[in-house]
Amino acid sequence: MWRRWGLIRQFKLNFIRLLRLQGSADEIAKGLALGVFIGLTPTFGVQMVIAVFMAILLRENKIAAAIGVWVTNPLTAPFIYALSYETGRLLLRMERVHLLQEFNFQALKNFGWDLFLPLTVGGVVLGIFSGALTYALTLRLIPLFKNWRVPRWPRRKKRG
Repeated sequence: MWRRWGLIRQFKLNFIRLLRLQGSADEIAKGLALGVFIGLTPTFGVQMVIAVFMAILLRENKIAAAIGVWVTNPLTAPFIYALSYETGRLLLRMERVHLLQEFNFQALKNFGWDLFLPLTVGGVVLGIFSGALTYALTLRLIPLFKNWRVPRWPRRKKRG
C-alpha cells in the first residue's frame, strides 16, 4: 500500500539523487548546509534562487543547496516559521504581535516590522545551528551511504 504514495516515492528518489551527487563529501555537505540555512530564513518563494546563487558565488554544490532548501516545505513551513518567530522574539525581548486595531499605512508598517524582525533574527539563529548540524551529519553520513545500494521495489507481474 505505501508504494502507491507518491510522496514517499519522491522522498526516496530525492534521497538517492543526493547520495549519488558528484563531488566530495565535503562539497556536498557544504552545499546542503547552505541550502538548509537559506531554507530557514524568511525568504518566501525565492529560497531556491538564493541558494543556487549563493552556491555559485561560494563555489559549493548547487544541487545539494537546492535540495537543502526543501527543509522548508508546505508541511514544515508553519512550524519552522513559528519557531523562528518565537526564537527571535525572545532574543530581542519583544512582545507578541497582535492583529491590527486600525488599518492605515503606519499601523501596517509597524506590524510588518514587528513581525519581520524577530522572524529574520530567529531564522538566522536557527539556520546557523541547523546548517552546522547538517554539515556535520552529512559529512559523516555521505561516505557511509555512497556505496549503499537501495533495493528496487518489486515490479508487478504482468498477467498474460
